[in-house]
Amino acid sequence: MTNFGWITISASHFTNETDRRALFTIRDSIPGDPFHVFSSWNRSIAFCDWQGVTCGRRHQRVTMLNLSSLQLVGSMSPHIGNLTFLRTIDLSNNSFRGVIPREVGRLVRLRYLLLSVNSFHDVFPTNSSSLSGIKVIDVIGNNLGGRIPEELGSLSTLSRLLLAKNHFVGTIPPSLGNLSALRVLSLMENNLGGSIPSQLGQLSKLGSLMLSSINVSGTVPASLYNISSLEELSISANRLHGRLPAGLGSTLPNLQNFYVGLNQFDGPIPSSLANASGLVNIDIDTNVFIGPIPLNLGTLRDIEYLNFVDNLLGQSYESNNLKNFIDCLSNSSNLKFLDLGYNHWNSVLPHSIANLSIKLTTLGLVGNYYLSGNIPPGIGYLENLRKFGLSENMLTGSIPDSIGKLSKMGELYIYRTNISGGIPSSIGNLTRLSIFVLSENMLEGSIPSSLGNCTSLQGIALQHNQLTGPIPEQIFDLPSLSLGLSLNNNKLTGLLSSKVGNLKNLRSLAVSENELFGEIPAALGSCQILEFLFMKGNFFSGTIPESFEQLKGIQLLDVSGNDLSGHIPSFLGELSSLNSLNLSYNMFDGEVPNKGVFKNISAFSVVGNNKLCGGIKALRLPACPAEVVEKRKKPLSRRVIILLAISLVAEYGMGAEVSRGGDMNSYGVLLLEMFTGKRPTDNMFSDNICLRSYAKMSLPSEVMNIVDPRLIVEEDEEPSRTNQNSTRNTAKVEVCLASVLQIGVSCSAELSGERMNARQQEMFLRNCTRLEICLWRTCNFFFLRSY
Repeated sequence: MTNFGWITISASHFTNETDRRALFTIRDSIPGDPFHVFSSWNRSIAFCDWQGVTCGRRHQRVTMLNLSSLQLVGSMSPHIGNLTFLRTIDLSNNSFRGVIPREVGRLVRLRYLLLSVNSFHDVFPTNSSSLSGIKVIDVIGNNLGGRIPEELGSLSTLSRLLLAKNHFVGTIPPSLGNLSALRVLSLMENNLGGSIPSQLGQLSKLGSLMLSSINVSGTVPASLYNISSLEELSISANRLHGRLPAGLGSTLPNLQNFYVGLNQFDGPIPSSLANASGLVNIDIDTNVFIGPIPLNLGTLRDIEYLNFVDNLLGQSYESNNLKNFIDCLSNSSNLKFLDLGYNHWNSVLPHSIANLSIKLTTLGLVGNYYLSGNIPPGIGYLENLRKFGLSENMLTGSIPDSIGKLSKMGELYIYRTNISGGIPSSIGNLTRLSIFVLSENMLEGSIPSSLGNCTSLQGIALQHNQLTGPIPEQIFDLPSLSLGLSLNNNKLTGLLSSKVGNLKNLRSLAVSENELFGEIPAALGSCQILEFLFMKGNFFSGTIPESFEQLKGIQLLDVSGNDLSGHIPSFLGELSSLNSLNLSYNMFDGEVPNKGVFKNISAFSVVGNNKLCGGIKALRLPACPAEVVEKRKKPLSRRVIILLAISLVAEYGMGAEVSRGGDMNSYGVLLLEMFTGKRPTDNMFSDNICLRSYAKMSLPSEVMNIVDPRLIVEEDEEPSRTNQNSTRNTAKVEVCLASVLQIGVSCSAELSGERMNARQQEMFLRNCTRLEICLWRTCNFFFLRSY
């Protein structure tokens, strides 16, 4: 009799009928079968012809069960132990759950147990020592836990033991050193600890040892460095320390992949590493390696990956080591990845980086604070470069126009340097660019409109430079922008275009500390995914748009230090995600809401708004008086302004002689003052912008963003009157106001020679007559909407 857990069957009774019954039970334990694999598993078809089933020719018994990568959902039936002729079980890459049955341990003929990428849990069967002929155990990517069974060390025929990406605990069993046939051992990404047992050094046939991310500590046993058959040594992301042996490359001559990053190794990089002439990947990042990089690494003809990030390389050594090392890599024609960031290179950036392998896709020199020089124009020769980092250093000069030749570039990082000059328009050639970071430099000039060609852009960071001019509207035609648009701390001017509403996927917008003016576009409310909005330190005027009520995901809103006015909208207190609000130093008046973010004194600020009242007690604001001002008084001032403009137009247009240039200029300025609500002496106007240019930039399509808000009735004052006729009238009013401002701009030119000549004055008089009619209609429109 043979005991299979709770199944007890006489050995002589194991027949092909037993196999058939076991297969039916296995099928029934797998209810999820999206590809209908089991449609062939029926009595009308011989089970040896069922999909996934292979039988031996002699006894017609099941020798292989291969159901890999079929999106099956279910569990592994204990009846699999009845398939006593099984040599291969392959259930990999499915959604099996539950435990691995102990009955598997009774399959003495089993050679391959392949269960990777499933959801098996609990412990690995401890009776696996019966699998005396097993060659491969692969359970990578499951939820197995407990200790790794010591019994696995008795499997003398095992060549591949793959237990990675599970939840095993405890230490590495020293018994694994008895696996004399083992060629691959992968325990990476488990919750182990302790130290690496020296017994692993007995694995004389081992080709690949993968122990990364298992929390082991201490030093690496010297015996491991003597396994001459090793092709891959991966011990990254642990707590290992010590020095690498001086003869490392001589004792491991077959080494191809060497991963020791994210540990605490120190000392120099052994020059003998170059003796392992087949090296393809070297990763020593985030350790404490010191000294120069051995120049003979440039003799490694197969090298593809060099990651030396975050060490102390170059410290207290000759300044030309970086140049010499870059030079020696000129023959490494297969190099694809080179990162020397966050070291201590006190050197000039060698122009020979332009001679690196044409296959190079990643080049990183970030965080070498004493790196100087400039970006070589030859950088454009690295035509396959996809990621380029050259930040946090002392580089000077400008960004070469040749950078536009890197047409495959996906991520460009050049921040915190002394780079100056303009952003080359050739950047627009980088149509695959997704991340563009040039922040904290000394860049000047305008933002190139050619950025609008980079239709894959997800993030733009140009903050803390000296950029001037308006924000190109082409940027707002990039729906791919999602991570953020950071333009703060520059000298940008002009209006924030209403096209900003096109950025439907944007999470963060920062335009703080610039010289932007006009009203905050209501279209911003269309950016409903927006989480962070920084607009402080500009000259924005008007009110907070009602459309901001749609920003349901907003977490931080900062509009401090502007010229905003009106009441603080109560809906801000109803935005449940809003946890930081800064409205300080504006001209808000009225009652401070007391809901939502306004309940927490540390979450919002309204200082510098001297006409506020109410709010929570912690604000210590005066109580709000009873409202006594009738609503209809508001449009009276609007009518007064419009009627005054009409009288002025009438004076110029009805028989009066056209005054000389001085009077014409005064009239133009007065007209602009009345319709914008601004004065030439306001703080928002400086050497770069004046009242006339402020108005001129709004023509013709942004007029409603700069017109005095008192002239515009809020839509919610009379919602019952909002209809198609009102919309058409509003459009007419906008055209009329554009005409008013155009005449104001024309009449207020700084130089008399730029003002109207006699023929233009004649046309002006004709326009005045039409304008008077237009203004009467405007007044009538506002009057009717207000009552």
